[in-house]
Amino acid sequence: MAKSSVAKSSVPIVIRFGRLGDMLLLAPLLNRLHRGYGKPCLLLGSGPCSAPLYAGHPDVARVFEVGARHRPLALSPQRWQMLQVLHAHRGAPVHVCETEPRALAKIRRMLALAQVPRERCVFVTDTPARADEHWIDRLLRGGGHPPPSCIDAWRVPTAGDETAPRLYLGAADRRDRDAWLRTRGWRGEPVWLVQPFNKRSMRWNGPRDEADDDKSWPLPCWIALLRALRAAHADARILLCGSEREAASLETIAAIAGPGNLDVAARELPLRRLMALAEIARGMVSVDTGPAHVAAALGCPLLVLFGSQSPRQWCPRSPRGSAVIALGGPPQRARVAQIRPQEAIAALCSLAPREPELPHAA
Repeated sequence: MAKSSVAKSSVPIVIRFGRLGDMLLLAPLLNRLHRGYGKPCLLLGSGPCSAPLYAGHPDVARVFEVGARHRPLALSPQRWQMLQVLHAHRGAPVHVCETEPRALAKIRRMLALAQVPRERCVFVTDTPARADEHWIDRLLRGGGHPPPSCIDAWRVPTAGDETAPRLYLGAADRRDRDAWLRTRGWRGEPVWLVQPFNKRSMRWNGPRDEADDDKSWPLPCWIALLRALRAAHADARILLCGSEREAASLETIAAIAGPGNLDVAARELPLRRLMALAEIARGMVSVDTGPAHVAAALGCPLLVLFGSQSPRQWCPRSPRGSAVIALGGPPQRARVAQIRPQEAIAALCSLAPREPELPHAA
């Protein structure tokens, strides 16, 4: 292929079938590939988080999503669309950031069907992992270089790499956030975010047993922490965040904690609104889950509780230098339930809250 033809098809394609946190941690790599190839990336991911997460992001030209990453190709129109995109850009560099074997096998099958040459692909799994290496650093080391056939389209970025995800909001996001807060009686008081649950917390028929979820923190622990947060920030509005499926459980927490400045936001919390809230929140307490990474990416001071995953590999990173305190995780602990409430409360008291310029309440 001539050099001009390579340049014409040098729009980088990045593939990762992950959840919210997985997709957000791609941001530093997307930035490096944008600078290296001179064009923003096409992102092929699993939904529904990737499109709103990267809406208006300068390093992402377009997002293509599949609803379920393990659905057979024949039963997934979205996967067929991805196949068409890959075929149309089969001369482009493809960076595969998936590590889960079953999903990786499907991606290899799609690349073969789309006639994408192997020499135009970079697989993060081709680079051996290092002990305790943060996932972002592994992505940059294993996927942040051109495949052999696309070297002519690559220019070595002159600036250093960003090593923390960066998210972008627009005026519409901020207007939506402010209007939503006002409908809930907000009068300009400081905002704190609390995220008690994670993706595994709920089954189709209700809450998962605590023994089956290493990120589960017992209800009395959350009550103790919320009461301490309320006592320390009596003037704040505390928003309990989560998905709509988690709303009933969050309402139980709020009811036990007692009346006051607690507000369950889960029934009306699309991702862009959560992002806009994280932009102004004084701080956040969360288990190790995607919204914690969102908060850190938007400069929100964060206390995050870890279970079986290592903070050295998965701790949220802030591009603005805001504080991130990680509790728990191996080798000392393998369950969030092993974190004592007094320990979390002490860490919360040491977390320096942000003093943002809040929008004016009407």
